[in-house]
Amino acid sequence: MNENLLKDFVCETPEATFDLGERIGESLEGGEMILLSGGLGAGKTLLTKGILYALEYDVDEVTSPSFTLVNLYKTVRFDVYHIDLWRIDENSDAAFAVGLNEIIEDEAAIAIIEWSERLRNFSFPENVFRVDIKGDGDDARIVNIKKM
Repeated sequence: MNENLLKDFVCETPEATFDLGERIGESLEGGEMILLSGGLGAGKTLLTKGILYALEYDVDEVTSPSFTLVNLYKTVRFDVYHIDLWRIDENSDAAFAVGLNEIIEDEAAIAIIEWSERLRNFSFPENVFRVDIKGDGDDARIVNIKKM
């Protein structure tokens, strides 16, 4: 991910959140893991749609994997695994439940993980970025992106 993206952003509108996702997507080289955190309705899936739009994927096909846990999107550049840990019991091994170790074996794949704070005691690969989204409703979103 481009180092110019490692900072705080203020997204005044949903479109701005989507656009930030697009900027992130344009900077991906493959092998990144993007850990998303933020409350319900913060814009995690919208940001993911922007990332996938930049990777030339039909955003109408991008949905929150709340019930499926993992959605695989085969883009023109990478396989993108969109993972949602919301429904995983907080006391269980979330990484095991979604097969995260197998997913990261594909070193070119991108993993985007919503509710990533549920990953406990997981040995993260090298290329990991944390995206914290604060705000809900009609409020502006404060998006902090950092490398772990």
